[in-house]
Amino acid sequence: MALVPFDDRDGWIWWDGSLVPWRDAKLHVLSHGLHYASAVFEGERAYSGNVFRLRDHTDRLINSGRLLGFEIPFTAEQIDAACIETLAANKLTNAYVRPIAWRGSEMLAVSAQHTKIHLAIAVWEWPSYFGADRMKGIRLGHAPWKRPSPETAPTASKAAGLYMIGTLSKHAVEAQGYDDALMLDWRGYVAEASGANIFFVIDGELHTPEPDCFLDGITRRSVMTLAKKKQMKVVQRHIKPEEMGKATEVFLAGTAAEVTPVRAIGDLTFTPGRVCETLMADYTALVNSSPADVAKVLAA
Repeated sequence: MALVPFDDRDGWIWWDGSLVPWRDAKLHVLSHGLHYASAVFEGERAYSGNVFRLRDHTDRLINSGRLLGFEIPFTAEQIDAACIETLAANKLTNAYVRPIAWRGSEMLAVSAQHTKIHLAIAVWEWPSYFGADRMKGIRLGHAPWKRPSPETAPTASKAAGLYMIGTLSKHAVEAQGYDDALMLDWRGYVAEASGANIFFVIDGELHTPEPDCFLDGITRRSVMTLAKKKQMKVVQRHIKPEEMGKATEVFLAGTAAEVTPVRAIGDLTFTPGRVCETLMADYTALVNSSPADVAKVLAA
């Protein structure tokens, strides 16, 4: 299937308060966000016209900007409304939603105190990240890069610059025939995939890495709540790579990945089974619920 370039599509993009034609949504090549990665973004999915956990995503976007030292010049209510407006303008109900905020072109140096902060929102159709038959499981290779210490990067933010090593890692393992990369952290503990959190079923319990140097994902937290509702014990802890062989099932969780079973990590093999299937079904039901019902399920 031929790729459609993202700069040559029909539709509308919300930009600093107004909808502009998709092809006109351009910024200057000397924008600070391009040169110094002073940008934050969100990845969201809309199901049947409702953006799953929209306010949680918006709050994280605003907080990510603050962690990078800037204030997005729109309220959470305005950003939520803009996401819905952009979906409607593009006549989409099931879609991926991408808000992004960045420093503009007023200054181009390490110091950028007087740059204007911009916000744009784009939406597009994006089916299952790993294909329709994802219950068979995907294969992860070992990433050549590690997640950094929170003392060296703003790891609690969804900052553009933090995804560079994810791209490099995914490209490296794709060249070896894998679907995605398993990343360790700077200490050598298991961290996550290139853009999704990871879970292991060990002795009937659900184990997941402590998110102290990578995002505590919104999908991750949703899945943990769903697991607890099924009376599964959920354990957050530091996981050593050699412990992965004890797992009977492994899966990823993220907005793009949703819940995706893993059938191999390097030479280790796993069989997607009851836990993966149950949480996939429960997550699918949750994201297709009304926002009010989602709130009830996650609060209970």
